[in-house]
Amino acid sequence: MPITTQTSPAPSVPQMVAHVPSYDLASELLLGMRLVGVKYRRIDMTPPFGLAFSQVAGRAQFHFIGRGPVLLRTATGKQFELGTGDALLLPQGVAHELLSGPHATSRNIDVFATTDLCPTVCAISPNARQANAANDEGALIFSGCMEFDLGGMQLLVASMPEVMLVSTLLDRNPEIRPMLEAMEHEALARRAGFAGILSRLADVVSAFIVRGWVECGCGDATGWVQALRDPRLSKVFLALHREPGRNWTVAELAAEMGSSRSVFAERFLAVTGMTPVRYLTELRMRLAMQWISRDQESIEVVAYRLGYGSLAAFSRAFKRVLGYPPGELRKAQRLA
Repeated sequence: MPITTQTSPAPSVPQMVAHVPSYDLASELLLGMRLVGVKYRRIDMTPPFGLAFSQVAGRAQFHFIGRGPVLLRTATGKQFELGTGDALLLPQGVAHELLSGPHATSRNIDVFATTDLCPTVCAISPNARQANAANDEGALIFSGCMEFDLGGMQLLVASMPEVMLVSTLLDRNPEIRPMLEAMEHEALARRAGFAGILSRLADVVSAFIVRGWVECGCGDATGWVQALRDPRLSKVFLALHREPGRNWTVAELAAEMGSSRSVFAERFLAVTGMTPVRYLTELRMRLAMQWISRDQESIEVVAYRLGYGSLAAFSRAFKRVLGYPPGELRKAQRLA
């Protein structure tokens, strides 16, 4: 029997999975990554200081230290000493603090007065004597709240460490260093257009950090990430992500893995914690949310792209997984 009976007779796409090396699966699936800053701050602080950042669901946090030192402390108690030129990404946007020292008290970043530098960047400099004066004795931080969207690969975000340091990638990826040097120069010099240039560099450096983690084998991540390391099972995931709207059967997926249906089903459940039916349904709903809210596609088009034979069948699956019908997502988008 097919994994889902709610499919349309859309023509299948020729299979190319066998020609993609298994070690390149993560890079192949990350092609749709969207990591774009939605709010940036240039922060100029005189010690002692403490900045608290709350967790924001679905958003990553990026920090670049234009002038240090700065202490990063996460809600779990981990601490990192950061110097001038350091950059880091918190992919899950966990609550954390940036401090002048371990005993500094912190205030939430949102309580500080800001000055707009450009449409996407504001300045915070509560201790500066003049609005345009550089504070050579304090810390200078360029901070960004980022929209981190991996589409169907969103499960990968949960496997990432809470703090990802660019310093761990410099030996393997020396091309990042000139970008960090450019960010440091722009943050300190404050030439015309520096805010926009900094925000674009931050987007690129953040993408390098994510890609570097993937290319290094996803660190010590276990669980679902094991599927990306399994040469046989990885072909199944690549096939599902390339053709989420196809009328997949368990037998077809087992053939992708090169095993019997029973061995495939057992292995799939052991690695992902869910059946192929559930995985494919959740993958489709994550993609549906992305296409409806981000790409402005109509609900009818999304339903067809994901293989549902009717809008009603798609709406039932959407509500079953997410708890509300797709029309509510469209309504919330209009209100926003």
